[in-house]
Amino acid sequence: MTASRSARQRKAASEAGPLATVRIDLGADQQLVYKISCTVCRARGDKNSDKAWSAYRPGGDNGYLAAMDRWTFHLHENHRGSDAPCLAYLPEAQQRLHERREQQDGAQDRA
Repeated sequence: MTASRSARQRKAASEAGPLATVRIDLGADQQLVYKISCTVCRARGDKNSDKAWSAYRPGGDNGYLAAMDRWTFHLHENHRGSDAPCLAYLPEAQQRLHERREQQDGAQDRA
């Protein structure tokens, strides 16, 4: 049995910690899209922006693991003293990023 969207959202929010706001929507392909926003940071670009920094990337992979990895990196880089369960998975997130970059570099070399 798969978990409901609200159950998944509660789990993701507890993993992301107190600085996160988590929302799960359905994408155009009917897949779950995780949107993790920071309650402290504002989006890059406009200093007066009222838009929160978010792990959501339009058109990108916004599944649980990809969004949580981006959120974990954000916490690690911008909120060093914060405490969130997802930070325990930082080494695995860094490994996935390294593998993704190697894969992209290999694809560019073949092109």
